[in-house]
Amino acid sequence: MFPKVVQVIPMQDYSVYVYFEDGKIVNYDMSQMIEKGAFCCLKEIEIFLDRCTVMNDTLAWDISGNWDDTTCLDIDPDTLYALPHVQEAIA
Repeated sequence: MFPKVVQVIPMQDYSVYVYFEDGKIVNYDMSQMIEKGAFCCLKEIEIFLDRCTVMNDTLAWDISGNWDDTTCLDIDPDTLYALPHVQEAIA
């Protein structure tokens, strides 16, 4: 099975709620990743929040703003799916 992300909701604390096609929900903490390499541009909270999206069936950031899935920053969906299931905490 290939896990397919269908929705993402970024939060102010640099975490993202990730919703999978099968109903699983995980919370991915990006606070450590934004200190590394290409992900440093996500330190700017406006970019982190505004460019967070689903591309290539996974969590991604459309850095260019052109919806070019070849230039986005993304997280392997298998890595995300391996996280523990969480309850939706969005109010």
